[in-house]
Amino acid sequence: MTTLKFRNNDEMPILGLGTFRSEPNEVYNAVLSAIKMGYKHIDCAAAYGNEKEVGNAIAEAIHQGLVTRNDLWVTSKLWNASHGAENVIPALHQTLEDLQLDYLDLYLIHWPVVLKKGTEMPEKASDFITLSEVPLTSTWKGMEAALEQGLAKHIGVSNFNENHLKAIMATAVHQPEMNQVEMHPFLQQEELKSFCLQNDILLTAYAPLGSLVDENTKLRLLENDTIKNIANSRNMSPAQVALSYTIQRGVAVIPKSTNESRLLQNLETLNHTLTKEDMALLKDLDKGHRFIDGKFWEVENGPYTADNIWNA
Repeated sequence: MTTLKFRNNDEMPILGLGTFRSEPNEVYNAVLSAIKMGYKHIDCAAAYGNEKEVGNAIAEAIHQGLVTRNDLWVTSKLWNASHGAENVIPALHQTLEDLQLDYLDLYLIHWPVVLKKGTEMPEKASDFITLSEVPLTSTWKGMEAALEQGLAKHIGVSNFNENHLKAIMATAVHQPEMNQVEMHPFLQQEELKSFCLQNDILLTAYAPLGSLVDENTKLRLLENDTIKNIANSRNMSPAQVALSYTIQRGVAVIPKSTNESRLLQNLETLNHTLTKEDMALLKDLDKGHRFIDGKFWEVENGPYTADNIWNA
């Protein structure tokens, strides 16, 4: 499988299984089926509320002899209510316990947003803590401790813009190695991608097939005529075209599915290659459109807005 190479030459499979919005009763079967098919990269997060089931599936796959722990790449993320240097390790220990693992391959700060301890999703301004009270640099110290203690082999961030990254990089002992962000043909993030490339930060694309989180949007990535035409001419599915585009830009993808045929179809993307002409046509689809717009962090008189998360 094609991989992305980290600074120490560790390699992460460029295509993984996302587990966001996978119900606990579905995610066990999805993870076990995916590993049987040949997936080696599983993307998790404490906030998804299903890490125990993911852990059960990984344990069962290892028990069945399908894989060893060393064969797998497992990523998880620090939730917003565990920011601050002293809170990272306890949160990571809980994730490791849920996943039944001794270490993560990659641990990410999930959002550049801080919530009060115990808050799952904010409802009012007092549920938040500002970045001036708990700076990202403080949380990064906790991430560095996780790395130094061997609890995570690599550390990075998610949903960070260039300025968030610069703030961490200015004082970091261990520089961030990954930024996981929304990315697909409608949101190509060229400037952020260029910045990360210049600073040796790898990228993972979530929602690489778009998303129906916003049910009102008229944009359906996989119904786009350009994508469908390329799919027809290359004997690919529209999903395979969208995934191939991002992969060929050197970015990892973590499409989520609990459907066995789609799991297999997504994995078989790696058997296809788009032409330069295809890539040029797809590049023209960029609309700067976010399906995950971040407005769920906006509450009356709250300290965070979607705009300052993406652009400040």
